[in-house]
Amino acid sequence: MMNTLESFPNAPKEWNINTAENTAITEGVQLNDDHWDLIRALQEYFHKVEFPRMRQLKDALDEKFHSRGGMKYLYQILPGGPVTTGCRLAGLQIPAGAVDKSFGSVA
Repeated sequence: MMNTLESFPNAPKEWNINTAENTAITEGVQLNDDHWDLIRALQEYFHKVEFPRMRQLKDALDEKFHSRGGMKYLYQILPGGPVTTGCRLAGLQIPAGAVDKSFGSVA
């Protein structure tokens, strides 16, 4: 599949394919068609849903990628987190609850 900007009709205005590729390098991700499918799916979801909630987003991704193994599969292609890393790749705001800022902190 040829990845052109037209292939991403729901992309944020400031996003482009080079942005995703540069982010992937920073994240240590080698982009393939499945990553581009996830980017497209995230952009589409964020375009449809004004205030994305983590639970609904995970459910939507699990359903969309069910034939490939759902969220379990997405964690295999993006071990850093399909929502967190995927949103960075897609040029989207990471939804609240996707990143636990207190993780690893000592009380």
